[in-house]
Amino acid sequence: MKVLFVDAGNYCRSPAAEIVARTISARRGASGWQFSSAGLKDKHVGDSADPRSIEACTARGYDLTAFRCREITDDDYLSHDIILAMDRDNAAQLETRRPAGNKTPVRLFLGDREVPDPYYGESDGFSLMMTQIEEGVRALLSKDQG
Repeated sequence: MKVLFVDAGNYCRSPAAEIVARTISARRGASGWQFSSAGLKDKHVGDSADPRSIEACTARGYDLTAFRCREITDDDYLSHDIILAMDRDNAAQLETRRPAGNKTPVRLFLGDREVPDPYYGESDGFSLMMTQIEEGVRALLSKDQG
């Protein structure tokens, strides 16, 4: 299962979701999963993740230091089994960018809830982000367990 996490800039939420998913799936020995992330904007392409996301990940035992931001491409729709958006606006934008004829499911990462963007807020927003991402990843991986 190839999963793509997407947010606005691939700078805060989606990189954290990618590294949390990779780490938890490896710890569980959950083979068959591949995780990546991308952003809808090119603003941060090539940059490391937001330092506050790196710090929030480090505090919970995830290493985000090697991550580099990237923008979503048409090929991402073709090469992933599902695309998980962090919020409704991201999901709507993903639908408008969808290549003609593509049927890759686009869903909210947390089902019917959003992961709020902590970018303009205080550090407690990053802690909430991490709690929601860990919860979402565990739920995603538990679906594979039957």
